[in-house]
Amino acid sequence: MKITVDMDKCQHYGQCTFEAPTVFALNDDGKLEYQGEVDDSLADQVEAAADVCPMQAIEIAP
Repeated sequence: MKITVDMDKCQHYGQCTFEAPTVFALNDDGKLEYQGEVDDSLADQVEAAADVCPMQAIEIAP
């Protein structure tokens, strides 16, 4: 599955890091880093991360 984050919308709250810590992380500067492509086995975590994003900045594609 492919993941994109609209970095213009993202405010780096980090809520996604709690739902999918193997996919999303905040770097030392507090900025979001993420894997752009992950295995489908992480779908539930990634979907949960997208749902909790207060800015709705995460998009998922198969």
